[in-house]
Amino acid sequence: MHKDTRPNAVPCGTVSRAVLPSGDDEEPPDPMPEPAGAMLARPAKPPRPRPALNVVGPSRERAARTTAATRQFRSRYYAGIPEKLWNDWRWQVQNRIRSLAQLDRMLNLSATERQALTNAGPRLPVGITPYYMSLLSADDAAQPLRRTVVPTVLESLADPGEADDPLGEEHQSPLPGLVHRYPDRVLLLVLDFCSTYCRYCTRSRVVGRGSIFPSRARLQKAIDYIRSRPEIRDVLLSGGDPLTLADERLEWVLCRLRQIPHVEVIRIGTKVPAVLPQRITPKLVRMLRRYHPLWMSLHFTHPDECTPEALRACTLLADAGIPLGSQTVLLKGVNDSVPVMRSLVHNLMKMRVRPYYLYQCDPITGSAHFRTSVEAGLDIIRGLRGFTSGYAVPTYVIDAPGGGGKIPVCPETVLGRVGGDLLLKNHQGGCFRYPDRAAN
Repeated sequence: MHKDTRPNAVPCGTVSRAVLPSGDDEEPPDPMPEPAGAMLARPAKPPRPRPALNVVGPSRERAARTTAATRQFRSRYYAGIPEKLWNDWRWQVQNRIRSLAQLDRMLNLSATERQALTNAGPRLPVGITPYYMSLLSADDAAQPLRRTVVPTVLESLADPGEADDPLGEEHQSPLPGLVHRYPDRVLLLVLDFCSTYCRYCTRSRVVGRGSIFPSRARLQKAIDYIRSRPEIRDVLLSGGDPLTLADERLEWVLCRLRQIPHVEVIRIGTKVPAVLPQRITPKLVRMLRRYHPLWMSLHFTHPDECTPEALRACTLLADAGIPLGSQTVLLKGVNDSVPVMRSLVHNLMKMRVRPYYLYQCDPITGSAHFRTSVEAGLDIIRGLRGFTSGYAVPTYVIDAPGGGGKIPVCPETVLGRVGGDLLLKNHQGGCFRYPDRAAN
């Protein structure tokens, strides 16, 4: 029998019974998914008054942990919410901004935003944590962070080459919520819930719709599949966002994966440090470090996300020995310039997050307003390489439509063009087309 020599391996039998789900089905934090239109039609509920903390005022140290914009936002909209409650990640999730009435109260909505939020509502649900909402500009609809989370009518326009599942994940899924594209690794979609929904999400066809529940029965089948295939050495947990699960539910998954001898590495894909940094608690980190080797792929998009709260979250994770890498999506009008990207990668390095991938935006349906030309991405890499630390230069990749996998964009992989399509060669020598946006 294979003996597990990993120093931190924890037998599942040693985990407390609280880690084991009591029933076959577990619900995500948002237990009653609703159609987007229904969510947006509901009137906003004002925050319930809470007793004020018996303090004279925040200390200088505490004030340094938040941005001025966040403090002003809290003072205006959540004045009765104690700091302890504001910093409770569960409260942040439960009080996400989801309705037209809430958005209208906090933002001066543009005509295109308002139109997207009325009638049938956007295809992808709306959900923004109060913390992340505090980083948005109330008056500027073109502000980068606001564009990434507030819908516009442009989402309803489909360009040639776009698809609901451009990466072909459904065709490489042997079980619900499990994608087996590469020989030695799999993608396990733990749930479809995110605390904040990015408008350019690759999985906008499924996230926030209650279609992928973190049920014990479904996850156990996926774990059994992984156990039955010794070639699988690397498991990436994604979704939705795995860190929106409670500690015990997440540990249930990690514990069982760690018991599979041939699973060498577990990775977690998450945007929580950027949109819900309160989730990264000492208790969570103590649990995670028991399942090394554990890596995290974080999702930072713009330097405005690199706040004191995000720094604290990344510090907790890094101090626990978890290697952190950022997978940034190249977005038109958000981060598609050398100065903005240089500021982002420099801030990430200071937070001990390695800029790992710069993704060309996937051609999901309604993404044309976010997608740049590939040449724009190459220009950014040229503007970084040699002008900053090598560690700060991400690999520019296209996740090839049709399931070809990630292809680094460099002269060796670009075969040419056919009409408006860029021809790319992947790691197996296959040729794939990417619908390239014309440079403006």
